[in-house]
Parts: sequence; structure tokens; C-alpha cells
Amino acid sequence: MAAPTTKPSLPPALADAVRDDASLRRFLHGLPGVDQVGVEQRAAGLATRSIKKAAKLWAIDTAISMVDLTTLEGADTPGKVRSLAAKAKRPDPDHPEVPRVAAVCVYPDMVSTAIGELGGTGVGVASVATAFPSGRSSLKVKLEDTAFAVEAGATEIDMVIDRGAFLSGRYGQVFDEIVQIKHACGDAHLKVILETGELATYDNVRRASWLALLAGGDFVKTSTGKVSPAATLPVTHVMLQAVRDWRDRTGELRGVKPAGGIRTTKDAVKYLVAVHEVAGEEWLTPTLFRFGASTLLNDLLMQRRTQLAGHYSGPDYVTVD
Repeated sequence: MAAPTTKPSLPPALADAVRDDASLRRFLHGLPGVDQVGVEQRAAGLATRSIKKAAKLWAIDTAISMVDLTTLEGADTPGKVRSLAAKAKRPDPDHPEVPRVAAVCVYPDMVSTAIGELGGTGVGVASVATAFPSGRSSLKVKLEDTAFAVEAGATEIDMVIDRGAFLSGRYGQVFDEIVQIKHACGDAHLKVILETGELATYDNVRRASWLALLAGGDFVKTSTGKVSPAATLPVTHVMLQAVRDWRDRTGELRGVKPAGGIRTTKDAVKYLVAVHEVAGEEWLTPTLFRFGASTLLNDLLMQRRTQLAGHYSGPDYVTVD
């Protein structure tokens, strides 16, 4: 494990875990194994819980405030980003009380456009970086990618880990990359994308989550949205357990961001229930939980109108992304 730029400050027991490659491997493989049947059964059980009508509007508004409204396509244009930013600031023009979303997430070359629309509004500008979505490039290129986004004004960076290195057991390499990207972020928050669909096992998800937390990640994020499966409830349970246990060990609060495949209000409510039951009520805030989504917001807005009007409004009453 190479000497990182700025080693994260950790309690003594955890600092010893990242002393060298062998220590890191011992720590990660010493984590309790995930009971696959248990985590899947609990996720399925919690997903059946219903929210009373009085709490439904609160849940919808909370979910809206947690959305990272995302466009990550090769055909993205400044006009599309400006339109998305307008929607982020005022999701439903007919109902100005609707909360703003948490952030708009774009490619690095679109950050300046997003900043031009969102600066001073309280809506964050997140940028993917580090050779997204594959993560296959040199550290030099990844650092330059991050610096480009930060210099353009990004307030959040969503990096991808090198899954090949992780699955090959080169944990020290992945750790050092996260540490250096975190340093390059400056004041911007760092979300570490694990691409859980490629990690194969819940044990790997737990190890990768802890690796990201040890290296200084502010959030652990499931997916790029470019690989299937993306976010799932059981995987998110494992990640929520990791940040809860991190809080118990360090007193620090870190966030979780499921991304990819979360499209309906019903889906979002299932995740909010999981957050409350697995991590705790204090995670029910955009500073600690986000949804990475491009289409979820429209359904949340339609369901919100239904709650207020007592009948289904339909997609014609909200702007189309």
C-alpha cells in the first residue's frame, strides 16, 4: 500500500487496520459474514410495511429532497442540463412548497453549466469522475478528472472504485486511490460508487463499504446505473449496516446512496423504511441518504398531487425530463 497523500484520521484500532496491505486484508476479511438468507428475508419483510395516509405526504417530500436528479448520457447538452436544473430548483411550478432536490448529477464537462443555473440555490452540483463508469484508467487521469470537476465548481464528486483491483484482492490499491481522490475533492463531498452488481456477494459489498469508509468516503453508493443489477434493497441494507456500525465505532455519520432502477414512489418508500429500521431515524435527511435517479422525481410529483387532490393526476401534469 503506497503512502497516500493525506491519510484519514481514524481511531487507534481502525488506524492499525490500514497500516499496510496485510493489516487491511485481515481487517476486511475479519468482518462478520453477511447472512444472505437473513438479509434478504428482512429486506423483503420491511418492504411490505405500509405508511399511513397522514405520513405519505411527508415521505414523498422527504424522498424529493433526497433525489440526486441525474443525466449521464453521451448525448447530454447544455440545454438539457439547464432544463434539469430548473426542475431541480422548482420541481412542481404549480406547488412552490415542494422541496428542492438535493443535487443535480452530471458529467464533468457539464458542471459549469449546472453551476450557472444552481449557484446559490442550495441545490448541490454533483459530478461523476474517475473514468466513470468503468473506473479503468490511470490514477493520474482519475485525479485530473476529479480536479476538472472541482475547479468547475462541483460540490460533490461521485467516484467509481476499480472493481478489478478489489475483486483481485488489491485492497491497498483501492484504498489509496480513494484517499487521493478524497484529497483532490477539497471541500467537495465524496461519494464512492461500489458498483455492487459486479461485486457478486454481500460479503464483498460489506468489505467494499468498509474500505470506502476507512479511506474517507462521505457516502457509499451502490451503482453507476450502467450495470444490472443496480440498487437492490438487500444490498442497501448491507450498506446501511456498514454506516451504522461505522457510527458506533467512530461517532461519525456517513451517508448511503442507492442509484439505478429506483423509479416509483412505492420503491422510494421501501428504501425510506429500510433507512429508518436498519440505520436509524437520523439518516432520514439528504445529508446522509440520497436517491440517484432520473425518472423517480416525476412519479413522486404525480403521487404528491394525488395525495393533495384525491385523484390521480397523470404524467401530463409534470414536466418530462
